[in-house]
Amino acid sequence: MENLKKRNEYLNKLIGFKDTKLVKVITGIRRSGKSSLLKLMVQYLKENKVLDKQIIEMNFESYDFNKMSADDIYLYVKEKIVKNKKMYLFFDELQRINKWEEAINAFMVDFDCDIYITGSNAYLLSSDYATYLSGRCVEIKMLPLSFAEFLDFHDYKIRNSSKYAYDKNDEPYSLDELFDAYLRFGGMPQLADVGLVQDKAFILLDSIYSTVIIRDILESQKIQGKQKITDAFLLRKIIYYLVDNIGSNISSSNIGNVLKNEGLLENAHKGIPSSHTVMAYIDSLIESYFFYEIKRFDIKGKEYLRTLGKYYIVDIGFRNCLLGIRDRDRGHVLENVVYLELLRRGYDIAIGKIGDKEIDFIATNTNEKIYIQVTESILNEDVRKRELEPLKKVKDNYEKISLSLDESGKNIYDGIKSLNIIDWLLNK
Repeated sequence: MENLKKRNEYLNKLIGFKDTKLVKVITGIRRSGKSSLLKLMVQYLKENKVLDKQIIEMNFESYDFNKMSADDIYLYVKEKIVKNKKMYLFFDELQRINKWEEAINAFMVDFDCDIYITGSNAYLLSSDYATYLSGRCVEIKMLPLSFAEFLDFHDYKIRNSSKYAYDKNDEPYSLDELFDAYLRFGGMPQLADVGLVQDKAFILLDSIYSTVIIRDILESQKIQGKQKITDAFLLRKIIYYLVDNIGSNISSSNIGNVLKNEGLLENAHKGIPSSHTVMAYIDSLIESYFFYEIKRFDIKGKEYLRTLGKYYIVDIGFRNCLLGIRDRDRGHVLENVVYLELLRRGYDIAIGKIGDKEIDFIATNTNEKIYIQVTESILNEDVRKRELEPLKKVKDNYEKISLSLDESGKNIYDGIKSLNIIDWLLNK
């Protein structure tokens, strides 16, 4: 427990909802740190005078609990309830248990308790679940490490806002060099255990990837009583297509045509249009938090468009593990990193369409709206003109910024700020 790295952004959210009637549901891809977050919350409770006997922890990937039914869970907890004491219930990877929501609902009715749940599949918050706990749960979405967290987990410290970070031996590394490592290996927390060594890192990432495919997609379909996703080879083929085209406009029809030409959809789901089959598989990847879909928004028409969304992968390390490391589409990789950071910061995100031009991201929350263009560099005048033209077409007064790897300065082009991505990620 003492060696757990703090992820204060998420822990503070949990603490903020402590002792409310809301069930705290922590979602996110497998191995993104959900279990550690539960342990950090348990640690916080004990440091604040909650007794051990008031805390019940169950991890449903443990052999002790994974064969339980919802009734078994209820009886197990009931036997440990301490009368006249607030109980704190922690359930890790609960989606593996059939009808688990019935047990949770019963705990809320029968006991004075504060409940925390994790899950690696969006089925945890599906409409079936909502019928039980509608309005009585709060979702905390957990992502792999941000660049700032990546530095902390790998024991690099920045001093005095310099361009260098120092390791445990006080050796300096440039932030550019460390950012390249982040783009290579990604931000899965367990990488801190094996170090930034490519062979070891990619073995770990491949293990997580395989677990997502088998447990969080194929097995979860069986648990849910669905049989839409049955072809593991087809699923992997679609993953490779999406991974190879992050940040590109994609339609399920185009993917279906590619797979048809390769003979992969002929026997997959007879009688079902190929685009429907592809979308079912893509939806399963979104449900497992392996990919995120971003819709296009027509700025002039002020409406979301139904066609040609984009997909970003949850962690760029998986992409490099699957496809190998390459630089030819570095701009899309940077987009992926920026997209995930915007999610961490609580923005709703869309692609902006204005005429025949596109803005990479429109990021909105209750207080602000930001238009963002991402590129490797805008020092070249022709590139700068091309990249900034869509932002210039937007006539409102909301902030417009360009993010690149160029050295940070006070460059402003026609009212558009030019910021260094690394500085922006570190909030410098």
